[in-house]
Amino acid sequence: MELQCQTFNKVEIRVQPSVKVKNGAPISIICHADISKNSDFQLKHNFTIFKDGKLVFMTVSDKEDARYEIPVAKSADTGDYECTVQADGKKGFSNSIYVWVAGMTKPILTADKKEVSEGEVVKLRCELPEEVPPLEFFFRKIKTNSAPKEKRVPEQNQNFSEVEFPVEEGDNILQFDCFGKRQVRSGWESSQHSNSTLVTVKEPFIKPTLITRPSSSNVTEGDQIEFECSTEVAQMRGIEIIFQKNRTILNSVRDEKSLKYSTVATQEDSGEYLCKVEQGAVSKTTKLNVFVSELFPKPTLSASTTKLDENKDLILSCNINGFRRANFSIVRKSSTGDILLKNSRVLAIKVNVNDTGSYTCKAEVKGIVKESKRVRINVYAPVSKPTLSVVSGSPEVVLGKPLQLICHSAMGTPPITFTFYKGDEIKKNVTNDTYAMFLDEDIGLNDNGGYKCDARNNHSSGVKTSNILNVTVIVPIRDASLGSVPYGEVEVGSDTAFLCSVKEGSWPIDFKFFKKTDHEVLLHEVREYSDRTIWHKKTMKRKDTGTYYCMASNRASMDVRSRPITISVILAAWQKGVIAAFVLTAMAGAGAIALWWFLRKKKKAKGPSMEMSGSALAPNLTNEKLTRQPSDGNYYSGSGYIEDNGNHMKSTDESKGPDLESAEVDYTEVEVSSLDPHRAPEQKGTETVYSEIRKTNNDSMENRHSRIYGHPDAT
Repeated sequence: MELQCQTFNKVEIRVQPSVKVKNGAPISIICHADISKNSDFQLKHNFTIFKDGKLVFMTVSDKEDARYEIPVAKSADTGDYECTVQADGKKGFSNSIYVWVAGMTKPILTADKKEVSEGEVVKLRCELPEEVPPLEFFFRKIKTNSAPKEKRVPEQNQNFSEVEFPVEEGDNILQFDCFGKRQVRSGWESSQHSNSTLVTVKEPFIKPTLITRPSSSNVTEGDQIEFECSTEVAQMRGIEIIFQKNRTILNSVRDEKSLKYSTVATQEDSGEYLCKVEQGAVSKTTKLNVFVSELFPKPTLSASTTKLDENKDLILSCNINGFRRANFSIVRKSSTGDILLKNSRVLAIKVNVNDTGSYTCKAEVKGIVKESKRVRINVYAPVSKPTLSVVSGSPEVVLGKPLQLICHSAMGTPPITFTFYKGDEIKKNVTNDTYAMFLDEDIGLNDNGGYKCDARNNHSSGVKTSNILNVTVIVPIRDASLGSVPYGEVEVGSDTAFLCSVKEGSWPIDFKFFKKTDHEVLLHEVREYSDRTIWHKKTMKRKDTGTYYCMASNRASMDVRSRPITISVILAAWQKGVIAAFVLTAMAGAGAIALWWFLRKKKKAKGPSMEMSGSALAPNLTNEKLTRQPSDGNYYSGSGYIEDNGNHMKSTDESKGPDLESAEVDYTEVEVSSLDPHRAPEQKGTETVYSEIRKTNNDSMENRHSRIYGHPDAT
């Protein structure tokens, strides 16, 4: 039996009659499968049609075509269509095709009321029953002789929308309609306009009327003018009438049909008046312009002079151009109110400084009062002699620093003009009330005086000049240096002179001497009216070795520090000589004892005669200034102990005698005889030997040892 075989050549989708049809027309979506088979056998096809990715049609057929019929196409049928075919386990896919159903269904509009009053609202509902969101709705309010008012409302999840329109003043018969829009691939598509809905508007009250008596075009200053505002209302409750000029409310009434307001007319009453009637949310207004003719012009105040010295005469006069029959008064203005000076056209007074101020005059005709412009009168007291001083208080300035001066007049009517001089040169002019400041930033070394200031105001007495202010220029310290005599090395016990000097600086100068340690130590300080000072330091000690520096300052308040110097305190010459003598003496003593020892051994080798000589040595030595004290029977040879920098050669018996380590060293002179080995008692000559004298720390006793090793038989 032959094996059945098939394959998809192509799957395609078509639209009849066209991919673009009008709303309401029929449309067919056709899915076609082109399949090849190896024999003529029956094959089942599963057709599936999608719109915008969503399943809209499915069928099973043994034919190669499937049709999705839409008898009445709506705008919601617009979209991308595609189909799939499955047969004998194999699947084929078509391309996508866009179908556009042009046109939208006509919307339906309804209103919640057919008759409303001004101030109420109309609620409208617009629906596109066969459309699918998202949609946009447009509502229109149409009234005679005016452009429609439109509201746009987008809807994402429903095919209807609702909106409210307020009913305003002047609305009579209103007409409403709506239409919808949707977005398609080519842009926006609009529906037809809905049916029109009519709404009748009732007036709760009529527009108010506003009249004046006399007529608004025939009002003169001094006339009594009356305003009347009235309306007709359907319901009195809640009615309010308001009368205002510009933004100022002049009068108002409630639950009344009319309002009256009267006043004596002035030129200031010219302008626009407004009558407003309100009830709930409804408001209606009427406007009226009023012009008030001038009865007489404003008066003019003149003064004999506006600036004068105290105790001078002042004349003020008030006039009206071309009009004399008026009641005049002259007043002075004050923060607490007007001060009446005289009910007259003319005022003559002798002034003092308290009369400085603003003056006006008033004129009254038929109850209308008009006031002139203000005239400023300034009365001047003479300035007192000014005082010139330094702001910081002290009449001195540091070289290179600015100098600020103040010039002050205790008396005098402001404004006062102050002039500053440096020498004969004008540096600055300042106008102020009682004082002025001057900053001199160009201070030189020779600027030691010559400042003064002038003060003057509008008084006829003229200029007053201060005393001359002498200012001392303080030169800051520059280049401090330190030296010493002797310099570098100083012997112990000697004096040292330290010299601290400055290259430049105003006197007095404060000098300070310091020694550097872990922290700075102040050794000496002095104030000098000089550019240098000498400090004598007595009796230098080894601990005074170190680094020294000095510091200088004056009224410029700047400390200047010298470079440091190093002082080394060394031993004096005599101290070095003592040490050298001790060393030489110790060496000579050692040589003498060595010679004696040699002679003694030679004598012992010659027999008994030498013993006698040795026995006679002890008393002989005793007579030669050598004190020998027993120490447990041990004796120390002078040549057997030499001290050098604390290193000692000690006796084998260290427990005998005092502690030599801690003993002080003293010296004594010892004469040692040179012995003839054959004639022991006879002394041929003498040698001087220095022996060490050691003292114990507690000074309990002194041991003086010749340190001579005796013969073994000598006890």
